[in-house]
Amino acid sequence: MRLLIAEDDKALGLFLTRGLEADGHRVRLTCDGGAAVEAFREDTPDLTILDLNMPVKDGEQVLQEVRLINADLPVLVLTARQEVDTRVRCLDQGADDLMTKPFSLHELRARCRALLRRKREARLQLRAGDLELDRLDHTARRGGLQIVLTNKEFALLEHLMLNRGHCVSRVDLLDSVWNMEPAQTTNIVDVYVNYLRRKLKDPPPGHLIRTVRGQGYTVPSEADLVFPILSPLPAPGAVNPVLDAN
Repeated sequence: MRLLIAEDDKALGLFLTRGLEADGHRVRLTCDGGAAVEAFREDTPDLTILDLNMPVKDGEQVLQEVRLINADLPVLVLTARQEVDTRVRCLDQGADDLMTKPFSLHELRARCRALLRRKREARLQLRAGDLELDRLDHTARRGGLQIVLTNKEFALLEHLMLNRGHCVSRVDLLDSVWNMEPAQTTNIVDVYVNYLRRKLKDPPPGHLIRTVRGQGYTVPSEADLVFPILSPLPAPGAVNPVLDAN
């Protein structure tokens, strides 16, 4: 899942980032309210964790602005303020949940899971043929059998399936999955696609993950997702048909 953290305390922000990345989430950390609004507009995160005391724009201003951009995506507010009025105001302005500092990371992770489960827009289950991806539990299955994926493998497959039916460029994958600049020369995308193909038993040219020559990769739409079917043995003298794997 894509998470946005808006927290001006850098040490706390890094602590939250590492804890949530360990759950397999992709996290973007911002340290002021203006950057938080821009990040929300650019990334449309599945969940936002928002501190109230931030420079440029405070958390309440950010909450009001992100609710104008999207009224449904979950927002969890963090605050050291103890006043009941502040908490009531945040909830009335569109916050889905609120935690006061200091807090337990274990509880925060549980609250995040609960918020994500409640939001149908989060698209927690992704499917392509007999491949199933559970974005909340961070599990993958094909044909009912569990496939063990690393966090990066899961994030790569998740991004491709979220953009199902469209070609995703290597530049986009480098930015979205690895947070790397496109100018950096690397074949890491191709390496990880090969890892996925081996684990999914989807050898090149691939039916679940297809190469778009010179552009990138795609998970085809359901209408285009055709798996090869083993033909019966041909009769004597008959021509054996050749399956088109492209």
